Amino acid sequence: MFDLRQLRYFVEVAETLSFTQAAQRLHISQPPLSQQIQALEADLGVRLLDRNRRRVALTEPGRLFLVEAKAILARAESARTVVSEAAAGFTGQLRLAYAVSVSFHPALPETLLRFSHEAPGVSLHLGEMLTGAQYDAILSGQIDVGLLRAHPEGVANARQLNVEVIDHEPLVIALPLDHRFARRKSVRMEELASERWVAPPRAHAATLIDRLNLLANKARFRPNVRQEAQQIPSLLPLVAAGLGLALVPASLRAVHLDGIAFVRVDDPEAHLLLAVASRVDNTSPVLDSFLRTVRQARSKLGLG
Repeated sequence: MFDLRQLRYFVEVAETLSFTQAAQRLHISQPPLSQQIQALEADLGVRLLDRNRRRVALTEPGRLFLVEAKAILARAESARTVVSEAAAGFTGQLRLAYAVSVSFHPALPETLLRFSHEAPGVSLHLGEMLTGAQYDAILSGQIDVGLLRAHPEGVANARQLNVEVIDHEPLVIALPLDHRFARRKSVRMEELASERWVAPPRAHAATLIDRLNLLANKARFRPNVRQEAQQIPSLLPLVAAGLGLALVPASLRAVHLDGIAFVRVDDPEAHLLLAVASRVDNTSPVLDSFLRTVRQARSKLGLG
């Protein structure tokens, strides 16, 4: 049966109607070109070209075969492109989960924007998920990659996870504008010992609550949590209403809500981890491409 090389040779001759010109464009000598065309005609059992010393012309079967030959070559090139892009991680799908508080971190939109430009053929499936649930979903194969807030200490089969730190995001105190510390650039946790607090349930934000308790414990007090909100961003309206202060990631400053000020916490441990996690044995080119994009976004944003 004929091969792709014979099809390319035939198309060149059919389009130039000259063995000499076709041979020059193909960078081969004329005798092997003629031999390949003859072999193609023998395989098909039809004459594709009428040729003599003066001219070359397509037969009726030759005209029909030219259309098919060009279509086959186009499909072959398309197949080559698909395979190459898949191997480079530019096509396929990626299942990504992220913690709710990550929604406001600049690394998420920067990464997604870059990845959509570099790999437009990849279908992204996005969803919010708690950090602990993300680790479980990665290990079980339900998702490919997660943007989360904690190292996998205590996670079963943690050795099967690849975790890269993107950022140590500063934590800030959200407080009402009329609060005595609202105009301060920073505040020490010791100064907040008598304050009321609002916070999410630990089941919904374990890393943040643990960090609040750590900082408060260093300052020798226990946070007086008067009101809970299910999600970290939902704390801000409670703060504006004067129900208490909230410890939140600095990226929540992007939420423009009247009646709130954000003040930096004067403590080197006042930060929240942001990391990207995946399975060690996930060798998907799409995942590799995404992880490269995450690193590029981290570098551009100057995170660490």
